[in-house]
Amino acid sequence: MPTFIKTLHAAATLLLAASAAAFAQPKIAVTDLTYEEKVSDYFRVVAAHSKGSVNASSSEREGPNTYSARERVSAKHESSYFEAEGTYTWIDRGELRNYTADLKGAMLKGGGVRLVQAKPYAGPPTEKIYDIIDRIKKGYYPGAEYVLFGTVSNIAFRQETMQLPGTTSFTGVLSLDLVADFSLINTKTYEVKAAFSASGAGQDTKIVSRPGDRVVFNRGKVISETSKSLADAAYAELMVQFGLPRAGSAATAARVPVAAPPAEVQRNEPVTVYK
Repeated sequence: MPTFIKTLHAAATLLLAASAAAFAQPKIAVTDLTYEEKVSDYFRVVAAHSKGSVNASSSEREGPNTYSARERVSAKHESSYFEAEGTYTWIDRGELRNYTADLKGAMLKGGGVRLVQAKPYAGPPTEKIYDIIDRIKKGYYPGAEYVLFGTVSNIAFRQETMQLPGTTSFTGVLSLDLVADFSLINTKTYEVKAAFSASGAGQDTKIVSRPGDRVVFNRGKVISETSKSLADAAYAELMVQFGLPRAGSAATAARVPVAAPPAEVQRNEPVTVYK
C-alpha cells in the first residue's frame, strides 16, 4: 500500500475514533454546592408593663338646717416585668453559587464529558435540599444522563499574622479551605456511579512594615484560588472513578498531525554478470 494511503488511513481511523468518543461522552449536569451550618445568636429580652386607674367623685349639699357631703375614691394598679437572655440556635441551609463555575470550566476544557445546564434549586431551605432524587424527578436537569451533586463538608476562613525575624515587620495571611463531597448519580436508575471528596485552598499574603497599619486582604483572590483548586481536584477524581477518557486521548490525538512513515531507502547492490 502506498505511503500516503497509509497516512490517510491512519488519520481517518483517528478521526473516527475521536468522533465515536465525542458521541459517547456522557451528559452531566453540575449542581451548586449545598451547605448546612449551625448558627447561634445571643438574645436578651426585657418587657415591662404598667397599668393604673383612679376614679374619684365628690358631692356636697347644704340647706337652711341641714348639711350633707359624699365622696367616693377607687384606685387600681397593675404592673409586670419580664427579662430573659440566652442563645438561640438554628440550622441554616442553602447553596453556594461561587464555586461551581470553575468546575464546569475544568470539565469543558478537559473533555471527556458534555455539560448540561441545570436549574437552580428553588425550594425552601429545609432538609429537602439534599433530596437530589426528588429534584431529578421534578425535572431540574433536563437532558442530563448524570448529575454531579456536591455538598460542603467544611469551609473556613483563617486570618493569621507572623513576625518577620529581626525586623518590626510582620506578614498577614488570609486563607480559605473548602472541602466538598460529590456524588455522580444516574438520572434514569438513580445509581451512584462515583463518590469522592475534593478540597480547595487559597490565600492572600500581605507584608506590614509598621505595627498598627490596617491590612486589607483581597477576599476575591482567595475565593478564586480556592474555586480553581477545588475544580481541578474534583475533575481529576471524576475522570478516574467514572472511567472517562482524560484530556489528550482520542479527541486530542486527532488534532496532532500524523507523522508519515519513513521513506524506503533504495540501496544499490552490486550486479554480477554471468557469462
